[in-house]
Amino acid sequence: MTTNPPKNQFASDNYAGICPEVWQALQEADSGYATSYGDDPWTAKACDALRDFFETDCEVFFVFNGTAANSLSLATLCQSYHSVICHDMAHVETDECGASEFFSNGTKLLTVGGKDGKVDLAEVEHTVKKRSDIHYPKPQVLSITQTTELGTIYSPDDLIAIHGLTKRLNLKLHMDGARFANAVAASQIQPKELTWRAGVDVLTFGGTKNGMPMGEAVVFFDKSLANEFDYRCKQAGQLASKMRYLSAPWFGLLKDGAILKHAGHANACARKLGDAISAIPGVKRVHPTEANAVFVQLPESTISALRDKGWVFYTFIGSGHCRFMCSWATTEADITALTNDIQKITDNG
Repeated sequence: MTTNPPKNQFASDNYAGICPEVWQALQEADSGYATSYGDDPWTAKACDALRDFFETDCEVFFVFNGTAANSLSLATLCQSYHSVICHDMAHVETDECGASEFFSNGTKLLTVGGKDGKVDLAEVEHTVKKRSDIHYPKPQVLSITQTTELGTIYSPDDLIAIHGLTKRLNLKLHMDGARFANAVAASQIQPKELTWRAGVDVLTFGGTKNGMPMGEAVVFFDKSLANEFDYRCKQAGQLASKMRYLSAPWFGLLKDGAILKHAGHANACARKLGDAISAIPGVKRVHPTEANAVFVQLPESTISALRDKGWVFYTFIGSGHCRFMCSWATTEADITALTNDIQKITDNG
């Protein structure tokens, strides 16, 4: 049995295909023989390209997906008796099937709230300080998501405040950057200002949502924390034998700034879509559109009618709020078609 792919989708930037720059890099890498397990020229070039992107010497590893990137990086920052503090809507908490706990042999996730997907620093401090006895899993890491699960961005000032807190509380700072490129493009500042200069110890940098077929980069800005991380990757089944096919796409995305061009396009599409549909009576924007996600509240009748017309989108984590996600492949025609259908449904009551 085959299922036809959705034609009218704003569900996820994961739905988009491979961008041209990545496809070209894969074709170029697919020539002749290359040493396996990462000892190849493409992996070396990709690592150097990431170091140039962040303007610092860092340790870089490539894994197949975001769950592996997050769970293995958190596991290497923690012992089994530690805890990781994160937002209660964080992907590591809600959508990774306990992978962080599994790969760390039991490290506990402690959740906090916060407006628009950003951690509330007072709640973080309370969580760290409320107990210090041996019966409590010792807080070790603060994990934040950039962009957040609600499409918002931690600004440089936000990150400076976070770093001040993590330094004072002796916490490591992990950043889930599945859509980090969208945050950089929206902020229009250098990537270093949103990472190592703001105290980020390790970043899981998303490639899949930015035009790659698969693959994420784990970037350790504190190189001492990367000790034996390669063994974790191997043990977890994340060491690719033909590593060039995971690493070459990164070189393609970074070589001429394609990753920020595509992220900027996705962001611009989301702004255009958000402005268009939020002007329609009965549509209420529920979170700021700061990157490539639009969150709105729609009547249930409108949601059902849109789905009857073939539109694919999420009602996010059971909240009833609709998420419309734009990607490098979103077109003006896509935005117009969705806007027109929402308008027609609203007009018809």
